Amino acid sequence: MGASIEVRRFETPDERLDMKAAGGISIIKMQDGSAGMQAVFEPGWSWEKDEKPLLGSPDSCPVSHTGYCVSGELVVQMVDTGSETHITKGDFFEIPPGHHAHVEGAERVELILFAAPDGPH
Repeated sequence: MGASIEVRRFETPDERLDMKAAGGISIIKMQDGSAGMQAVFEPGWSWEKDEKPLLGSPDSCPVSHTGYCVSGELVVQMVDTGSETHITKGDFFEIPPGHHAHVEGAERVELILFAAPDGPH
């Protein structure tokens, strides 16, 4: 038996982290355990205000993120060092755990995130 191709769409996610008017994250889990996520954050969104309460209010985001920025500008701050990185359209990135983030400016941020089969989902 040959391998088959699996195709999924963010319009029909397995899970959705709904942040109401601030945006949300659609999560697709593939058969091999890997995951893809589409994150949409509206202007004014911040991890502290909009996502932290949905995760049980940890001190900082406990998850690493590998992804691609489709639109907008996301400012990510590492909590331990205070260093800030601006992620903009066209950037492929790896963000370690222990960060906060917010949308910069008036443009919506859209990210596509990837998680390996054994990684966080």
